[in-house]
Amino acid sequence: MVTREMLKQNPFFLSDKDIDWVYNNLEGMTLEEKVGQLFCLCFFDTREEAVDRVFNIMKPGGTMYRPVSSEESVQLTNWLAERSKIPMLIAANFEKGADGGIVDGTGIGTPMEIAATDDTLYAQRLGEVCGKEGAAAGFNWAFAPIIDIDTNFRNPITNTRTFGSDPKRVREMGEAYVRGVQANGVAASIKHFPGDGQDERDQHLVTSVNGMSCEEWDKTYGEAYQASIDAGALTVMIGHIMQPAYQRKLNPAIKDEDMMPATLCEELMEGLLREKLGFNGLIVTDATSMGGFTIPMAREQAVPLSIARGADMFLFAKDTQEDYNFMLKGVKDGIITPERLQDALLRILALKAALKLHERPQPTLEGAKAAILPEHKQYAMDCAKQAITLVKEQKGVLPLSPDKTKRMLFIPIEADTSNAMFSMTASAKAEFLEMLKKEGFDVTEFQPNMGMEGMMAPTSATLDKYDVIVYLANLATKSNQTTVRIEWAQPMGANLPAYVQQIPTVFISIANPYHLLDVPRVKTFINCYHSSPIVLSALMDKLMGRESFKGINPVDPFCGKWDARLG
Repeated sequence: MVTREMLKQNPFFLSDKDIDWVYNNLEGMTLEEKVGQLFCLCFFDTREEAVDRVFNIMKPGGTMYRPVSSEESVQLTNWLAERSKIPMLIAANFEKGADGGIVDGTGIGTPMEIAATDDTLYAQRLGEVCGKEGAAAGFNWAFAPIIDIDTNFRNPITNTRTFGSDPKRVREMGEAYVRGVQANGVAASIKHFPGDGQDERDQHLVTSVNGMSCEEWDKTYGEAYQASIDAGALTVMIGHIMQPAYQRKLNPAIKDEDMMPATLCEELMEGLLREKLGFNGLIVTDATSMGGFTIPMAREQAVPLSIARGADMFLFAKDTQEDYNFMLKGVKDGIITPERLQDALLRILALKAALKLHERPQPTLEGAKAAILPEHKQYAMDCAKQAITLVKEQKGVLPLSPDKTKRMLFIPIEADTSNAMFSMTASAKAEFLEMLKKEGFDVTEFQPNMGMEGMMAPTSATLDKYDVIVYLANLATKSNQTTVRIEWAQPMGANLPAYVQQIPTVFISIANPYHLLDVPRVKTFINCYHSSPIVLSALMDKLMGRESFKGINPVDPFCGKWDARLG
């Protein structure tokens, strides 16, 4: 049971005055208002009528914005404030920069790009920029940092969203981000407990599994969570991920078929996170529209049980009215006991009090614009210079030069970006191609010859035409995509690196560190971890020899394959 004394402790550290504000608001709410506070919804539509549609159903405790302009963020935040008796939590996926909330905000770098610098200063700066620019635009909650450990290169969702595969680096960078963002008035949410990156499946589509033993988990994920909790992380996001070893340790009688993802598991939320790790802050579920949550049980049961079993806040909804009704019915039917409801609400209100939301002025567009500082862009440039990694190098190929390798065959490999809602990776091909031309290269973009066996272009034609071949791969992982592998052009893999033994070939990956799985015999391979214009500019400086390569490998880019290490 949450007590006044607990609200004075880590991570809330509330004063008596703040605690009085918490209890006064708790006592002043109707049952319907209490149930509304349990929800953190998502606004895709920033029109005022969309706000009213939600508030005609419930008065939510929080919301998340998908990236919007500073102007839209300020306006929407003020509309929400006008309709709320209690200030709302306003979140964004501030994973790689303030552009996770405001499109005109500063993007610093993906977590894996940060990790490749091997310097926690960049993780701290990432948090600081997200906090400063985010808070000025109306945000107060970062769904970050990700402290998943990317040890399974086949995982379709973690990848560059993580600080890599080294548990120590993940722990230190996660903690640095927490300190940076929270020092600037935005709550961190360390995620995705009990830890993604082990399974090759995507919790957006299926309940996934962290299969570590308790001892392995303690030394890796456990230490990462403990460090951020001790650093004062205000919230933890729970994933739709099972951890069978710990659930069985805490409940030896449990049957395999009764195993649940952490979002529906009392043993993991209350037993592991609260009791063993000592977390006293707010627990929020991951998005409950995901398959990992919807598959284990009927939604009418799952919605209230997520709160009953230990979560304090319910993230998103499949249907706002229906999920609200499910939650309200769960309270009235006693699935969520009065005691459990009160504890959840106390932590929600305590988070708001810890962030001083009841004392903050409303954001202004002028303030939001003023917070986007030139030095933040410099942070991103410095990060890119430190992060880009030369994984393999064929002697004498780099630096590139129009004097020795003027005739260039350029082979871009990009994903289908037609699904604008889920595609976060813009096409970098045109920008990079223009950069190459400005450097003085005679660039030919690859076009497949549609002949089949016996009628394909002769090898001699390629050998005689080009001095160097440059690949640019831009294949980022994203939700609802089960694999991220190179799909070669027809016919017969027309664009695969068939000339690596005869023509100097440089393979550059700007979005995924694991492409050596598919191009193991490429002799010069570069990882960039991010497709931003800033990264492309830094990449060009390194290709041309104006900057040296400084990045380290934050994961195993060879994917455990011995042949990928060959020259």
